[in-house]
Amino acid sequence: MRARSLLLLTLTFLAGAFALAGAAGHATAAAAPLRAAASQAPAGATPVTPTDYSLRAHWLALPSKVTHRVDVFYLYPSAYTKASADQPDIGPVDDPGMMAGAQAAFSRQATAFATHADIYAPYYRQADASWSLTLPPAEHERVEKGEPTHDAVAAFAYYIRHYNRGRPYILAAHSQGSNVMLNLLAQYMVGHPKVYRRMVAAYVPGYSVTREYLSENPFLRFAKGPSDTRVLISWNTEATSTAAPNPVLLDGALAINPITWTRGETTATAAQNRGSIRLDPATGGRPVRDAQGHILRVMGLADARVDKARGVVVCSTVQAKDYAVGFPLGVYHTFDFPFYFFDVRANAAQRIHSYFAQE
Repeated sequence: MRARSLLLLTLTFLAGAFALAGAAGHATAAAAPLRAAASQAPAGATPVTPTDYSLRAHWLALPSKVTHRVDVFYLYPSAYTKASADQPDIGPVDDPGMMAGAQAAFSRQATAFATHADIYAPYYRQADASWSLTLPPAEHERVEKGEPTHDAVAAFAYYIRHYNRGRPYILAAHSQGSNVMLNLLAQYMVGHPKVYRRMVAAYVPGYSVTREYLSENPFLRFAKGPSDTRVLISWNTEATSTAAPNPVLLDGALAINPITWTRGETTATAAQNRGSIRLDPATGGRPVRDAQGHILRVMGLADARVDKARGVVVCSTVQAKDYAVGFPLGVYHTFDFPFYFFDVRANAAQRIHSYFAQE
């Protein structure tokens, strides 16, 4: 993978990928059954009306037919950014810039699961990350538990009711999507144990799963190995040192190695990596494909080592200056999935096999 190509990608993704953002109206009238599913606002909070997921326009991905035994429910990372100062801090669900960014993110993240599962992905209202990540932690969480989480819970409830039909499923997300997915897990699953039992695993990199979160939600477990099921899987990728704090890293964060899928601190070498992906800035950061249309596999790029003290995965085999535009130097946030794309694909297959072996 050429450093210059990826550097240009990151510039495009973080600085200019959302130039289409403009005036767009809200489309958030929700059907009555969804209100109950997403009405878990904190006491005293202003009621939030979730987006209506009976409308096809509010889905990024809906399979035309079921082709696998397992589904994926996916939430994309931060893709909304204000086009001007008078735009809202939380964008409408049909903001064109967010939709374009979501589609690009889907292609470089959710497609890791496409060979093993059918993927369902809603559009959901998002906070402008350049604003929300500067807020105090408690205020940041209040914002994310508002419209973004209400939409995600409503979409998941609609998916379970109308599309899932009792199949096992994987949850997948990144960054703001992972933050929101963790809220969904805490809010929805505690009241729906039969639904939770069908969860193969939840891949939520790009945000922190903390010891405090697990203590507050004792029915949830963090993964210990490559084949356990009904577990949370997360990592934040960094260099051996960073120029400033990682804005998505919280105290008490846990991490798993995305090559070996273990939590020890032994380095998994770049030679052990099953493959990274090259991203094309000309297509908004979608994966480069070969002549046959398959996603191009790049070997020997990224190693991985869990740093338990920091709660991160350390990658030492790339140059920090080439991968940290938009984040502090040494924070590889944008590349949590791309560095380990084919490892994620292989691990999803392993956990699916383990799930059915237990049933």
